[in-house]
Formats: sequence, structure tokens, C-alpha cells
Amino acid sequence: MDPLGSPIPPLPVPSLNLGPFLALPVPLPVPPQSLCPPSSPPPTRPAGPAQGVQRVPGRLWRVPGGILGSGTPLNFQSQALGPPYHSLRYLDVAVSEPSPGIPQFMTIGYLDGIPFERYNSERGRMEPLTEWVKEAADPEYWDRNTQISVQNQLVYARGLDTLRDRYNQSRGVHTLSRVYGCDLLSDGSVSGSRRFGYDGRDFLSFDWGSKRYMAADSAAEVTRRRWEDETNEAERQTNYLEHVCPEWLQKYVRYAQKELDRKEPPDVHVSGKEEYGMLTLSCHAYGFYPKTIAVNWMKGDEIRDQETEWGGVVPNSDGTFHTWARIEARPEEQEQYRCRVEHPGMSEPGIFAWEPPSGVTLTVVVALSIIAAIVIIIAAVIGFIVWKRQSGNSRDGVGEGARIHLAVFWESWGTDTDPTVFPQ
Repeated sequence: MDPLGSPIPPLPVPSLNLGPFLALPVPLPVPPQSLCPPSSPPPTRPAGPAQGVQRVPGRLWRVPGGILGSGTPLNFQSQALGPPYHSLRYLDVAVSEPSPGIPQFMTIGYLDGIPFERYNSERGRMEPLTEWVKEAADPEYWDRNTQISVQNQLVYARGLDTLRDRYNQSRGVHTLSRVYGCDLLSDGSVSGSRRFGYDGRDFLSFDWGSKRYMAADSAAEVTRRRWEDETNEAERQTNYLEHVCPEWLQKYVRYAQKELDRKEPPDVHVSGKEEYGMLTLSCHAYGFYPKTIAVNWMKGDEIRDQETEWGGVVPNSDGTFHTWARIEARPEEQEQYRCRVEHPGMSEPGIFAWEPPSGVTLTVVVALSIIAAIVIIIAAVIGFIVWKRQSGNSRDGVGEGARIHLAVFWESWGTDTDPTVFPQ
């Protein structure tokens, strides 16, 4: 029985079963934050009048009611907003020559971008990463997924050998990765994806529209032809992505509903740095959930998406996310720029601005630093004089011994005598 009490369907972590010719590769080793890539920013659009700006502790400013005015819907098309209604992704990574802390093989499952289960070859077992899956799944679930992960580990190892030979490479560190999963969209439809990569480069990807694999180079084309001509791999993956994966996604969502429904607003910080005659303004949003968020830089009443650089929406270890947006401005125009943040956990959009430290504050800080340095130097000189006098007045040889040992100490401080550190 599965954790839901019904007969166990095909497991959420599928075995590869690719045959002796497997040329497993995956999308460029994809970091978790890239599993749901951001949509491209929309063109610059005007915003409503900025009225009622209020000071917020921490050198931030907030506009009540939002900058777009009442009745304006959330626009999640900029800055990596607009993820699927729910998503299930798995990331596999295999390494040809593992080292301490870097396992030979690992796989991580993500529900709505949050890791919820993990296998790595060093621990040798699929393990829960969230309380909801730990409470819902029974021992049989973990045993069977562990078995499949162990089998996949062997398949990936053979795949690495196959690809190294195919690319005429010598032995060394090589990586093989795969990202796959499905999305349940807000209109009830389903989409899926499966991508392979080798040594950080694209290898094969499954095209959802044509339900066929696309090869990135001639080496990948060999695998694509074999999968298409000699197996039913495309049909098998289509069935998994259209039926098996969405079924498990819905199961997981039901068990994690309480966790997924929580809303934690972002903690927003704005900073600035002037260099080479330009001011770089950064807007960081920390600790928010869910991952849906809009972060935009504004100049006056216009959102300047074309000039903005965004970071990915990255998961934190506590199950929340963080992200950032950056823009360059002329120093004399600094006061015209503000960061607009919109998130489901906020009752209204927030407007945040950078308030540079005042010149007086900087002067005081510099002055105090200089005074502190002078005091430390004077104390060191006085201490040295006292020690010198005490050493000179010693008649029992203890002072001389102290000077000798001190000299040895300072010599050893500046000299590395270990030949294994700096071979001669």
C-alpha cells in the first residue's frame, strides 16, 4: 500500500531501464532554483501615482495600497513570477570520481520548489526532508524508492563510461545529470519536461509538444536514434509525464496542503554601491513563501524591467525562498528609484527605497575607527616597554629564557617548516 492507502502505482522515482547503450546525460547541472525558470520580463509599463509613501524601519519606504492603485491585479510576469499552480521535479546528479562530501550519485525530489526527499550514495537510502512526507509515507515507500535509486546509481555509472568514450575523453571528473517532472497548471491542464546534460552542457531534452527527444550534438543524436528506433522510450516517458507524475503530484499536494497553504511575507532590504561613476541598486527579498513573487525596480512612476537584472528564486534550508533584483542608475538620480515587491503573503504591494548613510555618520565612523587604532597602538607600545624593563631587571635567567622562546615563536610564525605543505 502507498501512503495514501491505495495500491501502489508506478513509483514517483522511475527506474531508467535504458538498455546497454544508455547515453544518459542531463541538462546543464541545474541548480534547484532553475527547475522552474523565470518567464521573460514584460515591457516597461506605467504605474499609478506614488502617494502616501511611509517610512519603514531599516531605511525602507512603503506605499499603502500599492503603486498600481486599487483594482490592479497582481502581475506575476516579471521577475520569475508565474510558476505552475503545483510542480513536482526530480534532480539527479552523478559524478565519475566522487570525493569526500561529493557523493557518486544523488537524487532530490522537489514539491513546488521545496526539497522533500533525498537519496545520496554516501548514505545509501532515500530519506525524508520534510515533516509532512515523513509522517505520510510508510516504510515500504522508502524501501522501494531506495531500491530504485540504487539501480539508477548503477545505470548512471555505466552512462558516464559510455559518454566518456563517445566524446573521446580521458579519465577525470565528469558529471551526468537529469531534471524531470510535471506541472499542474491553474486551468487544470498538465505539462511535463525531461532534460539531460553532460559536463554542464545540454545533451537531450524531451519536447512536450512533439513528444520526441531533441539532441544537442552528434553524440546525443546517437542516443536519440537508439531510443527512437530500438525502444519505446518516448512513449514510456510520455505516459509517465502525462499520467504517473501528475497522479503523484496530486497525492503529495494533498498531504502537504497545510504546508503549501502557508504564506510568509518577504523581508526586503535595499542597498546601493557607487563605482566608476554609476550607482548599483540592489533589492533583496528574504524568507518568503510561496515562491511566487514580483520584484521590480521603478524610476519615478515607471517600472524599468528592461534595465533590471534578476536573480533566481532560490530555496532556503528552512523551506522559504530568497531572490534579488538589481539596476544601475546615475548617482544624482538615486532618489527617483524604488523597489516594488508584490507577494501573496503581503496585504498590499510594498515600495522600498535605498537611504544612503549620511555624511555625518560616515565621518563619525571613520573618526572612531582612527581613535581606536591609535589607542591600540599606544597600548601595544606601553606593554612592550613594560615587558622590556621587566626582562632587563631579571637576575635568575627567566627573563632571558622568555626572550629566547619569544624569538622562536615569532620565527616559527613566519616560517612554514612542514615540507609536505611547500615541497622543496
